[in-house]
Amino acid sequence: MRYADGPSTSASIEIEAPPAAVWALVSDIELPARFSTEFQGARWLDDERRTFSGRNQHPAIGEWDTVSTVVEREPERVFAWAVSDPENPSATWRFSLEPLDGGGRTRLTQSMRMGPARSGLNAAIDAMPDKEERIVARRLEEHRANMERTLTGIKELAESQPAAS
Repeated sequence: MRYADGPSTSASIEIEAPPAAVWALVSDIELPARFSTEFQGARWLDDERRTFSGRNQHPAIGEWDTVSTVVEREPERVFAWAVSDPENPSATWRFSLEPLDGGGRTRLTQSMRMGPARSGLNAAIDAMPDKEERIVARRLEEHRANMERTLTGIKELAESQPAAS
């Protein structure tokens, strides 16, 4: 598993709430910060809600900001953004919603793909090229763990909301 291959990871969860209720949560760029150990928050940079600045922190890396561009937004179906240049991102993140049982339940999947542009991870790979596979695998594990925390948090929030009549 090499960075240049665009490694990815994902996590899914089934939620006892319709896609509209889940969409309201996943399209809130601030919400994942409530659950992630790395993502600290975000703010929109434009009135069209197309670009946003995200704040992150990691014990081994420190703190950093990114600028992301929403590259796909289909209400109640998909919300995706590219980090840095949308034409050559350092990562692409996505929430996908799938209605279940006629739309009363939702399967929510969060996924991410590294690259193709360089990211902060490349400094570690450059310093220890013989350990690239282990570095990439560990980073994917960290991302997946944060995805699982985020999805569990979204599930709890969505399922605790009163059902619309």
